[in-house]
Amino acid sequence: MGWGEPEAGSEFANGAAAAGPMADTQYILPNDIGVSSLDCREAFRLLSPTERLYAHHLSRAAWYGGLAVLLQTSPEAPYIYALLSRLFRVQDPDELRQHALAEGLTEEEYQAFLVYAAGVYSNMGNYKSFGDTKFIPNLPKEKLERVILGSKAAQQQPEVRDLWQTCGELMFSLEPRLRHLGLGSEGVTTYFSGNCTMEDAKLAQDFLDSQNLSAYNTRLFKMADQEGKSHYEVRLASVLNTDSPLDSELTSKLKSYEFQGRHFQVTRGDYAPILQKVVEHLEKAKAYAANSHQEQMLAQYMESFTQGSIEAHKRGSRFWIQDKGPIVESYIGFIESYRDPFGSRGEFEGFVAMVNKAMSAKFERLVASAEQLLKELPWPPAFEKDKFLTPDFTSLDVLTFAGSGIPAGINIPNYDDLRQTEGFKNVSLGNVLAVAYATKREKLTFLEEEDKDLYIRWKGPSFDVQVGLHELLGHGSGKLFVQDEKGVFNFDQDTVTNPETGEQIQSWYRSGETWDSKFSTIASSYEECRAESVGLYLCLNPHVLEIFGFEGPDAEDVIYVNWLNMVRAGLLALEFYTPEAASWRQAHMQARFVILRVLLEAGEGLVTVTPTTGSDGRPDARVRLDRSKIRSVGRPALERFLRRLQVLKSTGDVVAGRALYEGYATVTDAPPECFLTLRDTVLLRKESRKLIVQPNTHLEGSEVQLVEYEASAAGLIRSFCERFPEDGPELEEVLIQLATADARFWRDQIKEAPAGQA
Repeated sequence: MGWGEPEAGSEFANGAAAAGPMADTQYILPNDIGVSSLDCREAFRLLSPTERLYAHHLSRAAWYGGLAVLLQTSPEAPYIYALLSRLFRVQDPDELRQHALAEGLTEEEYQAFLVYAAGVYSNMGNYKSFGDTKFIPNLPKEKLERVILGSKAAQQQPEVRDLWQTCGELMFSLEPRLRHLGLGSEGVTTYFSGNCTMEDAKLAQDFLDSQNLSAYNTRLFKMADQEGKSHYEVRLASVLNTDSPLDSELTSKLKSYEFQGRHFQVTRGDYAPILQKVVEHLEKAKAYAANSHQEQMLAQYMESFTQGSIEAHKRGSRFWIQDKGPIVESYIGFIESYRDPFGSRGEFEGFVAMVNKAMSAKFERLVASAEQLLKELPWPPAFEKDKFLTPDFTSLDVLTFAGSGIPAGINIPNYDDLRQTEGFKNVSLGNVLAVAYATKREKLTFLEEEDKDLYIRWKGPSFDVQVGLHELLGHGSGKLFVQDEKGVFNFDQDTVTNPETGEQIQSWYRSGETWDSKFSTIASSYEECRAESVGLYLCLNPHVLEIFGFEGPDAEDVIYVNWLNMVRAGLLALEFYTPEAASWRQAHMQARFVILRVLLEAGEGLVTVTPTTGSDGRPDARVRLDRSKIRSVGRPALERFLRRLQVLKSTGDVVAGRALYEGYATVTDAPPECFLTLRDTVLLRKESRKLIVQPNTHLEGSEVQLVEYEASAAGLIRSFCERFPEDGPELEEVLIQLATADARFWRDQIKEAPAGQA
């Protein structure tokens, strides 16, 4: 699970206002969007030559694999990526600028195009990784068409015109169904064919559970036969296709099934040429591994991507957990399920990072206190894991994070069976947090003036504390009650009682069921809410703050800013709610809104949210937190809420869990808060999430060079232009071929653009 960072709110994006009726600011990235570079120079400098080679090949594997995200996002994303890459390979952003200005674009319009391109690269697609909203270029379509069709790339390669014909319409379209990721009529997703509904997703999950297959590396395609009967293809991601003779534990499952009167076919070979590149570089990295844990881990990952086996990935994750405190840390695969509308398919990601020793020492002290701190959590001991498996907790500086976005902290693996029995690892991504801390005072919306200075002073330290507690004791705590395939329970049915009702335990997880499969659409957000709540609850413990070096008035300020940041984030969260569909588009932000509701419900003036008028004469709002009531009113409210969250999670009580969580997550215009009206204010003053420019590593002889880029949209584009120096054009061909082979599944969403609209 990853820890998403709420960005600061800001003044209305000037670029968008100037563009007039071009686009709702929700669907564009503003010209003045923040762009930051990930700084890892010092950490990289400290690596030995062998460690650098290990990091380099793991980075290559991650970047290649990250291209699969384009195919996991929208039907048009691979074409847009290929088009942009062809364009900038022939003319870099400066050269193309001369051409664009000559074609009649203004500086603002050309900058808007660069920001769009940078956005596509950093989100690996044309939907925001944080919020799942589509973004489109903030300039007239016909002007962009002139730039593309008149470019050197278009003159040299006729396929550039074809690419534009294929994706130009979709690049700009804001038809209601195309505005957000979602299933069926709710939105766009390429995890499912365009004709799948939530009912199909549930049926497929039941089928997968019945065969003990994980959904993490799958996609679902639905077809109808002559009689109109539905057939489903469950396609696993792998290098090998279904016909490959190589025997593995999976081969027996690649066949046809009848399930609940429907026909299912399990196949494999999704993203095959991309995963082939991943495996090649994992093989090369293996030669530079520091120990046998790393070698065995990489061998299992290679097996997993070659065969399409999640079981092999679990075995690799076991070795990964055992590889304690490595100098170069990494993880790769189909990991986080935030963007699957059903909540069980994993998006590809890969990261490589180096340990930051000073901050890691604080986290290690927190780990040493974890068993004591777990006892402070507000549920009975029977609801806690039988044994706390001491995890690795390190602060890392990221060298490479390929995928759709970069979290600030991670707690993995996400496999429940491993987490309950083998343990997990926590990482806090220090150089990502450093980018997130840097907040300008004028961008601090919705706070009182006197709170702003405290907030700026203590946001960074309070963040370190919250991320540490969230990952280690939030995601790391709590037990799932399970009955295994032999009928054996992992809890004592006679003595364990439900602290909410005083009765014996009535429900649990059966063999094959997981948290994600059972709680599906709310699983991610509910779990983030539990982890965030644990952070708020335990940061009140003086010992925790001492570990991080805070005592006395400083400790009180850290607590205040941590709680204040959470309630402010709960208000900012409204940007990620879609009233038309009554749905949330971002798991962490939904969780923060739920916590805001719980603290408002506690009453007694603990938290207030008041509409105001800003100095610019437009609607504004103020969030206030009464620091004298955090312990007396806030703590008991959080304690009750946390206990309910944990009990319903442990017992797998989906019905009551949904009622509780969806109740708090409901957004209405009921007074006194009038959240739907406040949402308009939040949108008016929202700040776009920063784009992050990452370095490249290049092999020169046997030495690895770190290549850094300037923190700008053009710098971000250059970093991608130089990411695949050996095989960029072939990779784009592969992406186009893979997208085209499946295009029929979204035919009603992808209309061939009419030709000759110059």
